[in-house]
Amino acid sequence: MAPTLRRVTTIAPLHLVVLAGRETLDRPVRWVAVSELEDPTPFLEGGELVLTTGMRLTDADAVPYVSRLVARGAAGLGFGVGLGHDAVPPGFVAAAAAEGLPLLEVPRDTPFIAIGKVVSELLAAEQYEEISRAFAAQGRLTRAALQPGGVGAVVDRLAREIGGWALLLDEAGAVRHAAGGADANPRAGRETDSRTDGETDWARAVARSLEPELVRLRRTPTLASVALAGPDEHVIVQPLGRRAFFAVGSGRPFSPTRHTIVNAAGSLLTLSIEQERARGREQRAAEARVRAAALSLLLAGRVEAAEEALAALSGKPGEGQRAGELPEGPLSVLVCAHSETELDDLAEALPCFTAPRGGLLVAMAAEAETETIAELAGRHGRVGVSVPGVVTVERSADDFAAGLDQAERALASATPAKPVVRFPELAGQGLLSLLDPAAAASFAAALLAPLRDYGSRADLVESLRAYLSCNGHWDAAAQRLGVHRHTLRYRMRRVSELLGRDLDDPAARAELWIALSV
Repeated sequence: MAPTLRRVTTIAPLHLVVLAGRETLDRPVRWVAVSELEDPTPFLEGGELVLTTGMRLTDADAVPYVSRLVARGAAGLGFGVGLGHDAVPPGFVAAAAAEGLPLLEVPRDTPFIAIGKVVSELLAAEQYEEISRAFAAQGRLTRAALQPGGVGAVVDRLAREIGGWALLLDEAGAVRHAAGGADANPRAGRETDSRTDGETDWARAVARSLEPELVRLRRTPTLASVALAGPDEHVIVQPLGRRAFFAVGSGRPFSPTRHTIVNAAGSLLTLSIEQERARGREQRAAEARVRAAALSLLLAGRVEAAEEALAALSGKPGEGQRAGELPEGPLSVLVCAHSETELDDLAEALPCFTAPRGGLLVAMAAEAETETIAELAGRHGRVGVSVPGVVTVERSADDFAAGLDQAERALASATPAKPVVRFPELAGQGLLSLLDPAAAASFAAALLAPLRDYGSRADLVESLRAYLSCNGHWDAAAQRLGVHRHTLRYRMRRVSELLGRDLDDPAARAELWIALSV
């Protein structure tokens, strides 16, 4: 904060005499401006102590001169005597008293530059003090961040540093932690307690009132913060990366020092939240490795060993069953391919046993919960679902292997338009739906290559397709192609020679039809 006129007038070597406006001496002085102009206001910004000897001023100029200074927001007027005037003209004293503008008499022996130096030194001292306070506050915030409950401790400390309230909000705008209490927060709407557990009425009320600002910050990633000002409150809302927000409020404007403190708290909160997420990722990765090992044990038939490994995981609650454990009774197997959702986030979203396997996520759910889990997983990507209850209560290795195979085959048929495919649905899609697409395509390309490479104008591939589609009936196939049946007979002999296969052999016909279909 800038030094006040009262502080300047107490500097004894300056010998300043207060002639008017003694009751407003607590105005801050932001600079000293020396001017002999009849109207210096175009060169002022407000908050200056204007010094003049009045060389071009008379008593008649007092009222307009003082009025212009007041309108410009000058902190005060220092009138130097002993040069243009032996004493301050009475008109200036009266005008200053009438306007409430502090008027100081500056004796001839006091150089104007001495006043400027004093104010400059006071400003520098204030700035140093402000910086020192900011550093001290940053130190206290840093120590708070190092505590076990670092995030909450930073929020608590910040509320005390700014003399107001502070909220930590999650990505959706829900309150994670609150400090300061309703008595420091007019946005709360009514008096409540000042608990800092994030569950008080005032904290939720403030969070709701700030939702429009959170929407702005989500939609405009370049916004570093949003500042709100009202007659009885000043609020700052800042994003913490993409995972959270925090808001602070106070009954008085935020000074540069307090802005520095708020920004420091924001940096510490961002770091603490990222560290929390990193620790969470490490823990989830370790748990995923245990579940992957348990899945391998299940596929090997070592169910008891798998259940012992899973018992060590705490998991998250879900329908009375821990998510890390296998539900009782018959099980269904699901295989999930994520889209934009990472595997660990997808695993976190499914309230059942999950384990990573070959870049996919394998889930096992109770038979009755299969559809619920499939629908939930389908929101994040493609899902293949086995026959419900394919893993019986005996839980043999064959059951787990069959369920995994069914789910993987169903997954191969899933598309963005139809993200969830159940294995029983494949029965209506024919034999081709059970083939590996890449392997089938390679087989078809290799088998039909001699026909595609044949140099004749005749399209042997389409001629073979027509022949097989008509079950070897020459007339029907020739009519479909628009050629004579003898021409078709010639082409089929050429096909048989190029492929080295007997077209009367049912097995050869079946292979060729599959290749053409692929």
